[in-house]
Order: sequence, then C-alpha cells, then structure tokens
Amino acid sequence: MGVRSAITNVLNRPWALMGIVNVTPDSFYDGGRYSSADAAVEHGILLASEGADILDIGGASSRPGARAVPPEEEAGRVVPVVRRLAREFKGPISIDTTHASVARRAIEAGATWINDISAGRGDPLMATLAARTGCTVVLMHLRGTPATMQTLCGYGDVVADVKRELMASVRVFLKAGVDKKRVVIDPGIGFAKTAGQNLALLRHLDVFVKTGHTVLVGTSRKSFIGICTGREAEDRLWGTLGAVGAAFVRGARIFRVHDVAAAKDFLKVFSAIEKAGTEESPVKQ
Repeated sequence: MGVRSAITNVLNRPWALMGIVNVTPDSFYDGGRYSSADAAVEHGILLASEGADILDIGGASSRPGARAVPPEEEAGRVVPVVRRLAREFKGPISIDTTHASVARRAIEAGATWINDISAGRGDPLMATLAARTGCTVVLMHLRGTPATMQTLCGYGDVVADVKRELMASVRVFLKAGVDKKRVVIDPGIGFAKTAGQNLALLRHLDVFVKTGHTVLVGTSRKSFIGICTGREAEDRLWGTLGAVGAAFVRGARIFRVHDVAAAKDFLKVFSAIEKAGTEESPVKQ
C-alpha cells in the first residue's frame, strides 16, 4: 500500500513551515486550546491559511515530564482531526507519534508523513510501516522518554554524540527500505538537552546538513529561549524567530512552529536578503 507524500512539492523548496496542531490538554504552550476535534481542525485550517506547508497533528504532549498516553487514547484524539483536515488541506499532513499503530490509523485517515520523536526506538514496527506505506518520516534525536529525558543530558561532545545516535536510528529505517530522500532528521532541540547544549546544536547544524538529509528544527517558544530572554512561553515569538534565522543560515530547511504567519514573513525577507544578487534571488532586479 502506498500513500501520497507530496515529497517533491515540500522537500524541494528553499524552506518549508510545519504548523503545530496539538490535540492535547497538556502541551507546554497551547495545551488545552485545541483539545477538541472541532477546535483542532479549525486551528489547522487557520495555519494553512497563514501559509503552513505541512500540518503536524499530535495527540500526546512531549513536554518535559509529560505522562505517556495509551495508543488507543492518542489515536482517538488525532484520527478524526487527520481525516477532516485531509479533506481541507492540500499539503502533507504529518502524524506526530511514537506508536506505529497510531501512525497506521492516521495514514489510513490521510496522513502522509510520520514525525517520530523517538526515531523508531519507541516502537520497532515504525520503520517497517514507513517503508511499506512510502511515507516521508521525520526522525528526531531523543534519549529516554519525555518523562525521563531531562535526566539524560550527559554528553561528551553534544554535537558529535547527537549525530552518532541519530544516524544509528536513520540506518534502521534505511535498512527497512525507506528511501533516503524521504528521511528528514531533527537534532531534537529541547529533548534531553540543556539550554547550552541546545545552543551548541543550533550553532553547529551544518554537521547534520552534511549528512545529506533534509534537516528540520523545532525551536518554537521552547524553554532555552526563555532562559536567553527571561520571557515566558507566551512572549517568546521574537526569540523563536531569532533561532529560526540562525538555523536557516546553517542549512535547516523545515521549521516546526506555532506561529506560521510570523515565521513565513520572517523567512521570506530573511531568505531574500541571503539570496540577494544571486541568480536564485526571489526578488526581481
């Protein structure tokens, strides 16, 4: 069984925005705002109208200390939202889950991407599912689980260690038969990392870009931005855009964000400046 992946339209663009739709009561920033299917679908449609290229639907919070959600409960939250958004949104819909059973049901409802924060470690069946369905898969670096990850921040060299651990997971998916072009990697900003380690990973994103995989980063309103700015999650948009700009110039090309409209305008201008005077400049002379 194959699925529509829209890989050419998204992964071949200069950059893309993944809009966050949390169908959860306890996410760190917008927990509870979109916990009903109607509210989540409405929010997804809003993000699409603001310019989201991908919609990422999640039914289990991954904030530090978050409780595990049983797969049946998680699927009950996300599958109706995926099904309805698949009728409204023309771009890829991503299912944010570590459970192959949830991903399978979401794919049957219309999802074409899998965003697995455990990079397959949470469920050994995920790699096989991704290969069988032809989905694009986002593999993120994480140690432990959201409940334990912040006790697992001991690294010798955070950049080298994260790359090594993440690429070990990538090899599992490639061995299962997933096309390398369909594997996106995410260094896992905020997951089993201190604020300083997050900054180091962003500073050295080129190490991940050189693997040949498209790099996604998710920095939106995270705690390291609060540590840098002294601001609470509600006031971290400007810090988020600073992190997006730093990641863009180092080669990241997909940005998972809460604030699609602001990020889109920021990247339109920022990328135009970076390309000014080149043949690929988006602004005519």
